[in-house]
Amino acid sequence: MSHLDDLINWFNPESKAMIALSGGVDSSLVAYAAFQKLKTNAMAVTADYKTLSREELAAASNACKEIGIPHIFLDYNELENEDFVRNDSDRCFHCRSELGSHLITLAREHGVDVIVDGTNIDDLGDYRPGIDALRQHQIKSPLVETNFTKSEIRECAKSVGLSIYDKPSNSCLASRIPWGQRVTAEKLARIEMGETIVKQLTRLKQVRVRDFNGHAKIEVETNKVSIFDKSLLQRLSEKLKMIGFSEVEVDPDGYRPGKINVIAD
Repeated sequence: MSHLDDLINWFNPESKAMIALSGGVDSSLVAYAAFQKLKTNAMAVTADYKTLSREELAAASNACKEIGIPHIFLDYNELENEDFVRNDSDRCFHCRSELGSHLITLAREHGVDVIVDGTNIDDLGDYRPGIDALRQHQIKSPLVETNFTKSEIRECAKSVGLSIYDKPSNSCLASRIPWGQRVTAEKLARIEMGETIVKQLTRLKQVRVRDFNGHAKIEVETNKVSIFDKSLLQRLSEKLKMIGFSEVEVDPDGYRPGKINVIAD
């Protein structure tokens, strides 16, 4: 029996499952496995909250079409949640707690008896308060229970033909704002537009535009930092200042997840 079979067989054929699908490869593989086992008794749900980019929403929709799984969008505005917009070190906990409540309500409406996500064992070593929030809402993680690493997930996704298999990991747009600086619609919009601009001008896939109260710090993979010559940086600065940034720089140390998880003044 293959590792993928373990994931597929994690699902009880007598149950009805809901997959919280973010638009990444992890939850997409879970959705694939659920659909293989449960067919129409599996459904994917993507939360269209205000910190998820349009690019991620499109990726989620495309993945579900490839899988064939029913897909619905859950629409709400987490910017109405003061615990979230305050943006302290528990921001992700408040975000995922609200998501968990919405998923439970939706599950009851659809007769779903198990809700799952795409958390894998590599995620468990990071500071992830959002995982704790989902656990409190009884949301399960089949990839953890079947011991999948990120690299194994990508291998399996490629083997079953999911085009998302090599998509870079991403996180919500609010993660570009340092703790202690409020999350606003204006900041989220310029971050999303800023990352789109950088991707268009560089053809890079892994891009973060951190927003330090209007000061943009661009992060890319370390081995790609050297492409930002004076000419490219000038063009980026002009475009990013047009959408609301005051200063623009490239982080010479490159991208690392959770890099700004510190309280900022």
